[in-house]
Amino acid sequence: MAIKFVHFIVEQKSYPLMNDHPALNPANIFATYLGSKELSPFHNCYANENTVLRLAAGRFYAHHNGENVTSSYWALRQHAALFDVPERPVEIAGPGAVEFLEYLVARNIKDMEVGRGRYALICTHKGGIFMDGILFRLAENRFWFVHPDGDLDTWLLANCNSFDVSVSDPKSRVLQLQGPKSFQIMHDATKGALTQNFRYFHSGFFNVDGQQVYVSRTGWTGELGYEIYTLGQNTDYVRLWNELITSGKKYGMVFSSMQAMNIRRIEAGILDSGSDFDTSMTPDEAGLRRFVDRDKKYFIGYEALKKRNTGNRIHGMLARSYTPKGGDFVHDGKNIVGYVTTGTYSPEFNAGIGYVRFNLAKDHIGNNYYIGNLDSSKHTCKIIALPFYDKNKKKSKMAKLDLQESITLDITNKTGMN
Repeated sequence: MAIKFVHFIVEQKSYPLMNDHPALNPANIFATYLGSKELSPFHNCYANENTVLRLAAGRFYAHHNGENVTSSYWALRQHAALFDVPERPVEIAGPGAVEFLEYLVARNIKDMEVGRGRYALICTHKGGIFMDGILFRLAENRFWFVHPDGDLDTWLLANCNSFDVSVSDPKSRVLQLQGPKSFQIMHDATKGALTQNFRYFHSGFFNVDGQQVYVSRTGWTGELGYEIYTLGQNTDYVRLWNELITSGKKYGMVFSSMQAMNIRRIEAGILDSGSDFDTSMTPDEAGLRRFVDRDKKYFIGYEALKKRNTGNRIHGMLARSYTPKGGDFVHDGKNIVGYVTTGTYSPEFNAGIGYVRFNLAKDHIGNNYYIGNLDSSKHTCKIIALPFYDKNKKKSKMAKLDLQESITLDITNKTGMN
């Protein structure tokens, strides 16, 4: 039987509930997780009796806040949305910081300017993807690696022994302000200091209502957007929150849980470390080969990657009559060919969308498959190239006509939808 963990706000405990069965006694459940479990300093700014929390990177975040998810999605697409996200910066600093990061990540670091960010992959010694994230250069020998979840601190400490660096936690909580109106909001909140010259992957310190924050033009939605990094105890969190809410009000900004963001990140073809790919997959297999600078001759996993060029195994999928879920099998009527890593309902396409992780790297684009078990009810899906949106992020890459016709699967002499 499936157990659903719901994090109640006031007591901050996990109570497992079982469908149609009495709740298990919380007194008989003992947590073994020894990492941090931080409640957001912004929590009281938005939490209500419908708030459901989840944990990532040792931080609780609003998985759902009782809002209408579709309304939040369209606010994100047409106006702006503010998200309290769990991603965690880790600081790498010292005279050996550049040398260490050149060894650690698969991107070139020496040519990074101060005030710039770069999407980067950290590989294992066997060439699998240990983690992805955004690396920022705050000063000549000071960097932040912002990661979504996982044991980054332990990995850094395990590999930095021969380098003159320090690894520390800057205690920065992160907000994402995303959507087409986000520039106007940030321009107002910084009293005009943030301008149109602040471009994609630019970053720097700004004052918001008299207090300093670190800002980057990045995000997890594929929309125009910014991430706002607090500075630990130097930040008045409620004051910062109120200023952003005030600046965003006239532009139609809403606060949203991660639900709307997750829909949009799937549409934008953004992968999630740990769920869409893991340490068993190389950058090639995850469709991330372009983020490995092949001119580098020395970084963790380099030698292994030279031997593991197998092709992309992750693609998008669209289902007309079903919303895919992580773990759903994908098959051709006879054999399981992969499984769904994540799925959601897309208001834009009025259909279920998601990612399929295939067993083998083949030419799957344009193929039709089934979602479900071989011996049970199944739903038809079509495999498409990521992202679901074209590069200008303004219109659907897929023709609307495709969604209004039945998707045909002619594998076992059957056609139409099930």
